[in-house]
Amino acid sequence: MDVLTLQIRRLRPSAVLPAYQTDLAAGMDLSADLDAPVVLEPGDIALIPCGFAMALPPGFEAQVRPRSGLATKFGISMPNAPGTVDADYRGEMKVPLINLGRQAFTVEPGMRVAQMIIARVARAEVSVVHELTETSRGAGGFGSTGFGQP
Repeated sequence: MDVLTLQIRRLRPSAVLPAYQTDLAAGMDLSADLDAPVVLEPGDIALIPCGFAMALPPGFEAQVRPRSGLATKFGISMPNAPGTVDADYRGEMKVPLINLGRQAFTVEPGMRVAQMIIARVARAEVSVVHELTETSRGAGGFGSTGFGQP
């Protein structure tokens, strides 16, 4: 298993650092660093601060994703899921949350609100061509490969 160093700078003493909850977890949980609870009414979006900044190594990104428990139990997700944090960003980590549920939801200080996966990034060189290689799918779009069982 690859292990890399993720440099973290606490911006507030109350910040909970990103942490894996189990030995084989893919993502580190991100926690809300709030002075007071934030209420999300149905349809509301709020940017939730985490209280830290970080430095990713070159060639990596952080993918920020909703927590499955919050999504399935309360309809709490992210409007840009997954969000990308670039290796050159040094500002505070914040998580945009949206309430897709039918009831108000309260984000409490210290609550785990999202998960962050550190992933390698491949950079592409753009090449303009006159023809693309053929495939069996071709230009077929949404639903073009069918639905259900093969």
